[in-house]
Amino acid sequence: MSRTIVCYGDSNTHGANPAGPDRFERGVRWPGVLQGALGERWYVIEEGLGGRTTAFDDPFTEGLNGRSYLLPCLWSHQPVDLVAIMLGTNDLKAYHHVAPETIASGMKSLVRVCRRSEAGPGKRAPGILVISPAPLGPLNDFAGLWGFGAAEESSRQLARLYRLAAEEEGVQFLDAGEVATVDPAEGVHLTAASHRALGLAVAARIHELFPG
Repeated sequence: MSRTIVCYGDSNTHGANPAGPDRFERGVRWPGVLQGALGERWYVIEEGLGGRTTAFDDPFTEGLNGRSYLLPCLWSHQPVDLVAIMLGTNDLKAYHHVAPETIASGMKSLVRVCRRSEAGPGKRAPGILVISPAPLGPLNDFAGLWGFGAAEESSRQLARLYRLAAEEEGVQFLDAGEVATVDPAEGVHLTAASHRALGLAVAARIHELFPG
C-alpha cells in the first residue's frame, strides 16, 4: 500500500523555468525528483501554483490565497500521509505590506488547517513538513515588476522564523536555502540543479520520518 504526499507551493513547486516561458519537465521539478527518489511506495501529488501566498489575497489575481484552497485540496486527495508546504515568497511582494514575522504567522495558519483537516489516514491529521523557500536575489527589473522590489533582505529572515514556527507547532522543518538557490539571472525561481537538490533533500527527510 502506497503512502501519499501533497507538495503544496507556488511557482517554485509548479516548476517555473527562469530561462523561459514554460515550466520545467515533470522529472526536473522537485516533486518529480522526489517521486523518483521515493519510488512506488509513495504517490507524490504536485500542487504548485504561481503567485500563491500563505494566507493573503492577491489584489490583481483571484485564487492565490493558499489558506483558502488548502482544506479542499487535502480533502480531495485524502488520505494524505504528509503535506510538504513551501510558501511565503509571494507574500514578500511590496503590495501585500506584510513583515516576515507576519508571513511566518501565515505559515502557522496553514499548519493549523492541516491539523484540523482530518485528511490523514484514519481521519487523523496528516504529517506536516514546513519548508522555508530559498532566499531571493539578486533581483532584476522583471522581479521588480512582479512586485518583489526590495524583498531580498526580508526573504533571508524566513528560514529562522519558519524554524521557530515549526518548533512552536511541533511539526517538521526543512530550510530549502541550505540546498537550493534561485537563478542569479532573475533572482526568484529555482534552477534545475536546485530542484534536484531540494527533491533529494525532501526525500531524505521522508525516509527519516517513515522508515522502512
